[in-house]
Amino acid sequence: MILGGSCTQSLAAALASELDEELALVDYERFPDGELKVNVGDVAPDRAVVVASTASSDAHVECLQLQDAAREAGASEVVTVVPYMGYARQDEAFTAGDPVSARAVARALSANTDRVLTVNPHETAVCEFFEPTATAVDAAGVLADPLPGDLGEPLFLAPDEGACDLAETVRDAYGHGDVDHFVKHRVSGDEVEITPSDATVAERDVVVVDDIVATGTTMSESIAVLRERDAASVSVATVHPLFAANAVTKLRRAGVSRIVGTDTLERPQSVVSVAPAIAEHL
Repeated sequence: MILGGSCTQSLAAALASELDEELALVDYERFPDGELKVNVGDVAPDRAVVVASTASSDAHVECLQLQDAAREAGASEVVTVVPYMGYARQDEAFTAGDPVSARAVARALSANTDRVLTVNPHETAVCEFFEPTATAVDAAGVLADPLPGDLGEPLFLAPDEGACDLAETVRDAYGHGDVDHFVKHRVSGDEVEITPSDATVAERDVVVVDDIVATGTTMSESIAVLRERDAASVSVATVHPLFAANAVTKLRRAGVSRIVGTDTLERPQSVVSVAPAIAEHL
């Protein structure tokens, strides 16, 4: 049985369909003091699959409650799918006195589950914080599905050299094109120039690929450079379309013609599902 979090209902339904498993009718409640409570109804599955992205502190608590409710309902196995794992970018103590937030969150999520799956974590090393170790599901290839089949001399650009594997995955799924990455050149103490590493962009359809777009500030600066260099079009493809505050506006003002995201986070731009990729591990 599939138990979906309140912020991950579409993906939970898609996964239930993909696996041909029952989708539980979960009720979500907030008390006057702000506390949350879930109710999974009268279910007694052999296996319960909790599907809950943790994009907020409330979503973390809700995921913990879903795990506990599954155990209380008599599930012999609880699998926790965290399509988007919040706090995953803080995988080390950056300054003295800092917590390792990814580790703290992973330990909490590990306490009441038998397996964990998470989709394209920002740092795959965070999977080692889980007990048992979590499995990182690479779903980036699905981002190629909604892209037009007639992109002209497509160029798939990563935000930095370390993310080229992500861009290559999307390129390979698309079928053809080049891969490059952005580099940053410090011009002065407070001025940084962002340019593609090697590839020319003029009159080409460019797809900027990233695992997550949060504020959109750096992404929009990169896109502006591509437009200045006469790219025929610029699309953004991201596994996790967080799009905090006015991120989408920033991207559109920079000249983006197309934004493609998955349903790890439910946004208007979530036009493709990671359910098939997750299902392969279930």
